[in-house]
Amino acid sequence: MEVRLWWVLTLSVVCVSVHCQQSEKLTQNPCTVKQTCHECIQTPTCAWCAQPTGFEDRKRCYQPSGNPRVQCEESYIVDPGNEFRAIEQRKLSKGKYSGSGYYANSTYTATSSSSSSSSSSSSSSSSSSSSHHEAVQISPQRVSLKLRINEAFRITVDYAQAEDYPVDLYYLMDLSKSMEDDKEKLSSLGDVLAKRMQSITRNFRLGFGSFVDKVVMPYVSTVPNNLVEPCPRCAAPYGYQNVMSLSTNTGRFSGEVHKAAVSGNLDAPEGGFDAIMQAVVCRDQIGWREKARRLLVFSTDAGFHYAGDGKLGGIVKPNDGLCHLDGEGTYTHSTLQDYPSISQINQKVKQNAINVIFAVTKEQIDVYKRLGEHIEGSTSGTLTGDSSNVVDLVQEQYNKIKSSVEMKDTATSAVKVTYYSKCLDENGPLKQTNKCDGLRVGTVVTFQAEIEVKTCPKDPKEWNHVFQIYPVGINESLTVDLEMLCSCPCERPGNPGYKEFAPECSGFGTYKCGVCECDSSHFGRKCECGSDNTRQPDKDIDLTAGCRPDNTTLNDCSGRGTCVCGQCDCDTRPNPEEKISGPFCECDNFSCDRHDGLLCSGPDHGECVCGKCVCNSDWTGSACDCRASNDTCIPPEGGEICSGRGDCVCGMCKCHQDDKGHYSGRYCNKCPTCPGRCKEFKECVQCLVYKTGSLTPEECAANCTFELTVVDVVEDREDLDENFCAYYDEDDCRFAYVYSYDDKGKIVIKAQKERECPPQVYVLGIVLGVIGAIVLIGLALLLLWKLVTTIHDRREFAKFEKERSMAKWDTGENPIYKQATSTFKNPTYAGK
Repeated sequence: MEVRLWWVLTLSVVCVSVHCQQSEKLTQNPCTVKQTCHECIQTPTCAWCAQPTGFEDRKRCYQPSGNPRVQCEESYIVDPGNEFRAIEQRKLSKGKYSGSGYYANSTYTATSSSSSSSSSSSSSSSSSSSSHHEAVQISPQRVSLKLRINEAFRITVDYAQAEDYPVDLYYLMDLSKSMEDDKEKLSSLGDVLAKRMQSITRNFRLGFGSFVDKVVMPYVSTVPNNLVEPCPRCAAPYGYQNVMSLSTNTGRFSGEVHKAAVSGNLDAPEGGFDAIMQAVVCRDQIGWREKARRLLVFSTDAGFHYAGDGKLGGIVKPNDGLCHLDGEGTYTHSTLQDYPSISQINQKVKQNAINVIFAVTKEQIDVYKRLGEHIEGSTSGTLTGDSSNVVDLVQEQYNKIKSSVEMKDTATSAVKVTYYSKCLDENGPLKQTNKCDGLRVGTVVTFQAEIEVKTCPKDPKEWNHVFQIYPVGINESLTVDLEMLCSCPCERPGNPGYKEFAPECSGFGTYKCGVCECDSSHFGRKCECGSDNTRQPDKDIDLTAGCRPDNTTLNDCSGRGTCVCGQCDCDTRPNPEEKISGPFCECDNFSCDRHDGLLCSGPDHGECVCGKCVCNSDWTGSACDCRASNDTCIPPEGGEICSGRGDCVCGMCKCHQDDKGHYSGRYCNKCPTCPGRCKEFKECVQCLVYKTGSLTPEECAANCTFELTVVDVVEDREDLDENFCAYYDEDDCRFAYVYSYDDKGKIVIKAQKERECPPQVYVLGIVLGVIGAIVLIGLALLLLWKLVTTIHDRREFAKFEKERSMAKWDTGENPIYKQATSTFKNPTYAGK
């Protein structure tokens, strides 16, 4: 009996061990849980075998590099690779304006290399820029990309600013009464503005427009007289007027501004949003050129109305974002539709590649700066009270715009585009950024656009996606023809691997890529089971075999489900977020490693797939708790990882400890136990900053020649590469300073401005205070004694008076006094 029991226990242990090994093998491979070809190829590193026979009991989705035992004929392997092809790639050209036209006079080469699998194709479609008459500022211009989901692919994009690139500047001005002096100043500075911009680019055009507000209550007084002349010497109110379309005749600008009359309205905000919308979308009427940098200068001293404000005037129709200018350039729908929203303005500005410059007074600058955060490519500048600085402001903002480049894209949420660049530092590290500053004409900046398909859209029509990568404010872009590899060819009708009502599926399903997709009333690997859980006529099929991965496993559905007609029905968990999945219930989304109590460190770091954390691109580790890059371990000023004195573990420096000292700090750049130079600089800091110490002024000037900066407060901070020093001087005052080294190894010292001295003690004052206190206390005690005795005497006297008043005898006689009795005896009297 004991022997039999021992064999049963041994067999159980062996079976459990085999089952655990098999389950572990399955959970470590994310491909094994994928049941269809499209699910398989949507998983990175997975391939599908569509071979008709020989794979009934084996997983068709596998990792080619990690499972060499999978034997699948090469013609049946579905493992699409990413494909890149340059369709149009003209070289960058500087371009130059000759006065009669704009031509590409020279090219310059950007040293860039694509990370594509077929780099040779990138140059096959390039053409010489000499055959074009326009400058080329971005290259390539169009590419084709086939990309699998969750596999990032980088495309190299070059940008360079063209010489004498055309500039269209449209000045949109608030002509309410408060801007009358600004209008006159702009009129007098019109020629100066034109000449200043022509000194930057000879291919320059200038235009002018004005606005007030909607001619309805409560924005404008609708009294008949006020509709004609709302204020003295004012024109009738209006919404927006295109006064002068963009023209090379810049001399006309001053005259048009001078002739434009101011008007009046009631409320403080103006209808500037209506004017911006019309000036942006009315491309033909305004005269915006296709190839030009477009600047819209918006000048006002007031706020703005936006979507929803029109309801105050009974206008409920939303702004349609279309052009509504008549032949005279007047906005005809001012009283018919509402003001546009900020998002509408931003959308139209992006679509038309226009840079908006808000030139506003200092009272409104904060509001328009916040507005500029929501409008792409916009900047803000402060006007003086009479707009006398408008020329300098426009030039300053234009230089700011043209000296930087910011890359954006129009990709949908299913596609993630990340930008990397070295900007102007060719020898520096590649950083994640989409903006570079400090550009000049001829400067080539190279960006790497990393494209990654995050999810496959539900609509297959969206699997072919065309989007643009463009520099903000420039009407040139790189068009990407993206084909998302979300399905397999053998899943489409007409392919040999696609069969409807196939005999391989018992006639109840469609055979796709070697597996059956059953109709709604059947299920099973070969659609052998009906909806009533009864078997089909084929008596040779073992229904329980489909619930086990192989013959070595005894438990159906991994012990976490029920085998129903050859398929596993996995158990449900009390927590609806926790799910058991997989054809054999071998997978789950809750048994992965945790960090700080979070599964896979939380959704921002990774997700639990089949018992293993699948980390996002920026994270790694069993629980996705470690950063994938070492960037956070490199000091801000550059250098080695952890300053060469530690190891980067999970994005944090783990400092070394040796006989020379123990290093610490965020980048292992501090060594409290190492001999420092604090004492060496002590006397110099004392004499230079506090005029104390043992050094004379002559010795101080001769010996203390290092660079010293005085600051308000000196702190011992771990995140800075500085050495903190603190001492007490002969006055018992504490003084502190830090020293560090600049890029050339020169000593730099920062000393605290004021010493921390103990408060002074005034001994004489304390003694006098004590004596005075004693005297005051003595006087107080004497007064108290005098008061007590006086009260006591008065009480005794009162008592005496009371007793005397109650006496029954005359207070003039003595009650114990008796009158004396006198006896007289006549000695001559003998009694006779």
